[in-house]
This record gives sequence, C-alpha cells and structure tokens, in this order.
Amino acid sequence: MRTLTLRRVVVTGLGAVTDCGHSAPATWDSMIHGRSGIGPVTAFAQSGDWSVTFGGEVRNLDYTKVLDPRDAKRMDRYCIFGYTAACEAAADSGIDFTAGDPYRRGVAIGSGIGGIETIEQGINKIAQSGPRMVNPFTVPKLMLNSCSGHVSIRFGLRGSNVATATACASGSHAIGAAYHFIQRGDADVMIAGGAEGSVTQLCMASFAAMKALSTRNDAPTEASRPFDRDRDGFVLSEGAGVIVLEELEHAKARGAKIYAELVGYGVSGDAHHIAAPDPAGAGAQRAMINALADAQLAPDAIGYINAHGTSTPLGDAAEVAAVKQVFGHHATKLSVSSTKGVTGHGLGAAGGIETVATVMAVKSGILPPTINLHSPDDGFDLDFVPNHAKERSIRYAINNSFGFGGHNTSLVFARFEG
Repeated sequence: MRTLTLRRVVVTGLGAVTDCGHSAPATWDSMIHGRSGIGPVTAFAQSGDWSVTFGGEVRNLDYTKVLDPRDAKRMDRYCIFGYTAACEAAADSGIDFTAGDPYRRGVAIGSGIGGIETIEQGINKIAQSGPRMVNPFTVPKLMLNSCSGHVSIRFGLRGSNVATATACASGSHAIGAAYHFIQRGDADVMIAGGAEGSVTQLCMASFAAMKALSTRNDAPTEASRPFDRDRDGFVLSEGAGVIVLEELEHAKARGAKIYAELVGYGVSGDAHHIAAPDPAGAGAQRAMINALADAQLAPDAIGYINAHGTSTPLGDAAEVAAVKQVFGHHATKLSVSSTKGVTGHGLGAAGGIETVATVMAVKSGILPPTINLHSPDDGFDLDFVPNHAKERSIRYAINNSFGFGGHNTSLVFARFEG
C-alpha cells in the first residue's frame, strides 16, 4: 500500500489580465490604489433596451507578445485572456519549460462559461448565412477546457491537464486541484487559475434578466460596492488570473523566488438553491472550516480574508454571517476586503484574480481596500479596509470564492518563511 507523504506547495509565478490591468503588477497596483476598471461596454452595440450598459471589460489587450494573431483567431476571448495570463505567470516563475520531465508538470485552468462569445457568433452565423458557414474551429474555441489545452501545448505540459467548471468558484477549484496534485506527489509544477470572457450580449442580458446586476449606468465606477448598504447587484467583468504552483524542494533547488505558500484548501456544497446562497452562509462556513483544518490552523491565526464579496444583497450578507460564525471574537480583529469593488465580478476568473491579490497581500503586507464602501450594512461591523489600502503584516490569509450551484472554496496562503 502506498504511504502518502504530503509535500509543501509554493507560489512561484503570477499572471493576470483584468479590466484594471493587463498584467499581475498592473492589476495589483490598481487594486491597492482603488482604481476601478469598470466602464461603459464597448464589446457590442447596445440599444435603449439594455437595462445595464457597463461592465468590467478587458479593453485593448495586446496579446501579440505571447500569441500569434493567426493562432488567436482559433481561440475564444476567454482563452486569449487565460493564455496571456498563463504566459506571464510562466515567465515570472523563471522555469525552463524546455528542460525537465514534462510528465511532472501540468495545468488546471477553470472557467464558469467558457467560450460563450463563440457560441453567440455560431448561432448568429447560422441565422444569417446557414449552417454550412459555421467556423470549423467553433468547437475547439467554445470548449471550456480549451484554455488548459492551449497552455499545455504551449509549455509542453504532459502531466495533469484539467479544467474546472463550478461557476464563480471555478478558478479557485482549479488552484485547489493543482495544489492536491503537487501535495500528493503527482506533479512538481502546475500552472493554475481561472479565465472568463463574459462581457458578451447573452451573458450580460441573462444576468440582467435575473436582476443580479447593478443598474448604476450613470456611475459605473461606483456600482460595485461590496458590503455597502446601497449595493444593488454585482458588476459583470472578465479576465484571467493564473499562478504557478511548485513543490517547495523543486523550487528551492532552482533558486526560485517564492511569493507565498499554499497551506490549506477547503470546499463544500450549499445544497440550498441553484443561484442563491444559504442565508446563514452554512456552505461558506464549512469551506473555511475545512481549509483551516487542512492547514492545521486555528481561526485566530488568520489575519486577512480576501472575500468573495460580490456586492449582492444576499451574497455579502451570507459571507459576513459565515465569517462571524467561523471566527467568533477574532472576526473583529480580522481585515476583510473585496477587490471586486475595483475589478467587478469576473465569474470563473475571480478565484484566480483574487488569488493573485491574496498572495500579494501576504507577500507585501499591504491589504487592498474595499472601494465604494461608505455606509456598511446593518450588522456589518468588520474591518472591511474601506476605500484605502492598509499596511498590515499578516502571516496567514484566506481567499474565498463561492459560485452558483452552491459551490464553495477557500484557499489559505502563508507568508513564506523558509
């Protein structure tokens, strides 16, 4: 019988493509300075019938340094975002992917909806020109696993190659899966995260029909306001957040720079409602409890939580209730912020983007603010780092991601100390 020895897992590369920055450093700089990337939609024309006319759109991304434009035509927008972020993370890690055992390296990149723009284009093409005119690359473009596949091909990753689809928890689930592959000895290096190209007609119209989106069309940069009593829904955004995870001894042997250590991963299911959280945050509680148990940490070890904090009335309330229940008296000593005030909600990309933020908070000792927070809702008496970044040295931090379908994930990161 195989004896399982759990190995330590560290973060050695960061990559991001967001509405507020086309790299991890640019995104982080916008987060800590509270510069919103949200604005009027330019990706498609909108008539007076649209109740929401703004979003966190990735505009003017120059991907040509890492991707031939001819190859980009065979990818959906979400895949281009994820591929670009993965290339940044890989370069940042300093790993020579042309050397070493490719079967010990893999990829896990999730997405909530995959190639939705490609689906829209295919349906329009059928309606306008007939079925014989559909692009032959439609299936490879729309596949939710196409990003992980393209990244695998780019870097010759012949180990685990997976894609997760758990709505807004997709990116965090992918990172958790990669963590397990390395921790349990099935890989030494994993490129992991989430990607989404969701500022499209069908996606925006669908969330608007659910009354899930903010309708502050006259003030887009103020629309995403997590934990504020005047929040009226989330802001649809897109992008990608991708990291390189590596087994500690493998990283040390090559002299890698180490951003942080991933020490805990917890998941749960709400089993409550397909689109609404359990009001008491029971699923969120269990994910955090499981992550703390995996990390072998007491609740009072945590100094910061990067909250899921989408700016929805139900979601924010459930998360606050969950934090109070899990951390008890220590909840008042925590700092809890949502970077979605700056970025909006990137759906399946959110877990990857916010992992980059959590890792940087642990490494730098700077906590990104929750912007647009002027009047916390009733009972919201935590330190939400309102409107301005805070310097605070923390040893352990949690990143929360919760998704439609009742999918809950929590990741625990630690300051690396050797």
